[in-house]
Amino acid sequence: MLATGALALGLVLIVEGLVYALAPHAIERMLEAFRLVPPEARRALGLAAMAAGLVLVWLAKSLGA
Repeated sequence: MLATGALALGLVLIVEGLVYALAPHAIERMLEAFRLVPPEARRALGLAAMAAGLVLVWLAKSLGA
């Protein structure tokens, strides 16, 4: 269980690091645009992302990962 958590966190950090390393200006523009989105919509987007992640983790575990 701990190994799976470490693997998941490592993969997230790799993807995040690649985005910041390859397109730092795009990240700045995206964050500026994100500030214009109302907090309720950002909260809903975050909850939807969490739900999608939960489904993906459940699916991966069901398939034997």
